[in-house]
Amino acid sequence: MSLTDLLLPGRGGLSGRLPASLDDLHGPRQGVVVLPRHLSRPGLREFDLSDDRLRRSLYGIVLTRGRRNDMARFVNPRLLQEDWPLLRSSLEPKIRRGCERRLRLGR
Repeated sequence: MSLTDLLLPGRGGLSGRLPASLDDLHGPRQGVVVLPRHLSRPGLREFDLSDDRLRRSLYGIVLTRGRRNDMARFVNPRLLQEDWPLLRSSLEPKIRRGCERRLRLGR
């Protein structure tokens, strides 16, 4: 069992965690996002969306550890599409493929 499988709660695995489409994502386009404790480590909870690197870190955390409602709440569809070319290379292949198929990213 991979680390990704351990991080993915429920029987649905990755497909059960991913939103059905980009339209289900309603995260902010600007400001500072503070992640809840179940997603973040102490000292790494606040992410300024105007900082590209911090935003990609936030999205990587949410895509890797988050649940469907976390993704809907914290990920902005337009910013995710803009960040995808750089973000995709930092994700595990299973997560990357799932996002590309389900959310139609990178097409």
